[in-house]
Amino acid sequence: MKVKKVQFNNTVLRDGHQSMAATRMTTPQMLPAAPLLDELAFAGLETWGGATIDSCLRYLNENPFERLRTLKRAAPHTPQLMLLRGQNIVQYASFPDDVVETFVKCTCENGMDILRIFDALNDVRNLQTAIKATKKYGKHARGELCYTISPVHTVENFVKLGVELEKMGCDSIGIKDMSGIIQPQIAYRLVKELKSQIKIPITLHTHDTAGLGAASYLAAIEAGVDCVEVSIVPFANGTSQPDTQRMLALLEGHPRCPSFDSAKLARLREHFEAVYQQLEKFTSPANERVDSDILIYQVPGGMLSNFRTQLNEQGMAGKFDEVVKEIPVVREALGWVPLVTPTSQIVGTQAMMNVKFGRWKMICQPAQDIALGKYGRTPGPINPQVLAQVEKQTGKKSVTERPADLLAPGMEGYRKQCADKGLPTDDETVVLFAMFPQQVEALHQGARPSPPASAAPPAAAAAKPVVAPAGSPTGSGQRMFVTINGKRHEVSVETLEG
Repeated sequence: MKVKKVQFNNTVLRDGHQSMAATRMTTPQMLPAAPLLDELAFAGLETWGGATIDSCLRYLNENPFERLRTLKRAAPHTPQLMLLRGQNIVQYASFPDDVVETFVKCTCENGMDILRIFDALNDVRNLQTAIKATKKYGKHARGELCYTISPVHTVENFVKLGVELEKMGCDSIGIKDMSGIIQPQIAYRLVKELKSQIKIPITLHTHDTAGLGAASYLAAIEAGVDCVEVSIVPFANGTSQPDTQRMLALLEGHPRCPSFDSAKLARLREHFEAVYQQLEKFTSPANERVDSDILIYQVPGGMLSNFRTQLNEQGMAGKFDEVVKEIPVVREALGWVPLVTPTSQIVGTQAMMNVKFGRWKMICQPAQDIALGKYGRTPGPINPQVLAQVEKQTGKKSVTERPADLLAPGMEGYRKQCADKGLPTDDETVVLFAMFPQQVEALHQGARPSPPASAAPPAAAAAKPVVAPAGSPTGSGQRMFVTINGKRHEVSVETLEG
């Protein structure tokens, strides 16, 4: 019986530079490499989604749909992948179903082939609209299992989730290990058990942050995984995916080792070395090294290094260790949520507030929304005291409905807003405006977005809390204003009772 070779997807044009250089690679920097990548035997090229759309608009003065069209022309033969945050699309809050479907339609019509669809809470209700729309427009829906470690995240529960995603119509399953914490034996067991329960292909996606990535890929390949995701040095290893050449060397002599043109891979490395130098102010040695702290705190990608910048801006530079140690406390209280956009930013922000103001004396609105079920069903129960504090602070009770069921259709309202501002009213412009109104307006007015204050990735920077006192105490707490994800909220600082 002929052994099936493992397939490689390449992430250098999306997750590679998102993880290593704050998502700042431009389309012109990608174009020389795209045809060469297209000539190689990759099963797919990840080129879009995640923070790239935000970065295109906020920092690079690029239309993200034009990037997609350009890369599709430059690499027409290899299927292209994107990362989609389910009902959040590529933002941090839930959007109405009609906005999600329109975004998927535009994405598919512009050449995207495989949509990696995930939800930060692994709540499949937040995936159903995007999966149905992807299938409707004839493209490949890859349902993602956001891997994390907690008392409620067992191999058995992940397998049940995979079975459910197959029943929902997914064409394949991705194990999305955003923090790089899946251990080789767990990877082996999870792939084996999924293979025994589902018939669709399985891809493992990890990062090498803790130094486990390549070993876990090898274990998953032994267990029969269909595909793993790799990048290209210097946008590889560390907080990114393992390098392509490195994985080929590790697999040399293995019956499942795929074949690649080493000369072309060397030319790609040479090109990306030059790009890495061009982006040096957005790179960091901290992203290139193994960080074993990730195994304790489970913080994804470059978030630990970004934390240092944010704490310094808050006058808390000496509180780094204290804040990082608070992350697991917040995570458990909020139902053991996986740490992936947007929950990683929310949990990090709340940990910062707990240290700055006292544990749970101030609860930011996104953390309130997690506790109230507005992001979906959490994997574990919300801490009863925290929930009581949130309900008292907001005057609201938690919801059990699918969050999007509480949202009215939005496309026509956003279309009218575009018309009122003199912007185009085509679907592409409108769906981008729904998520990034100021940036889309600036793009169409020809104004270059303001440069970032730091090299933190958009997702991490957007979650930074800006806190300002607002007068004297009122009632049992002091009024404060907190700006999170660009929105200003009034909160009351109160002592948690009990």
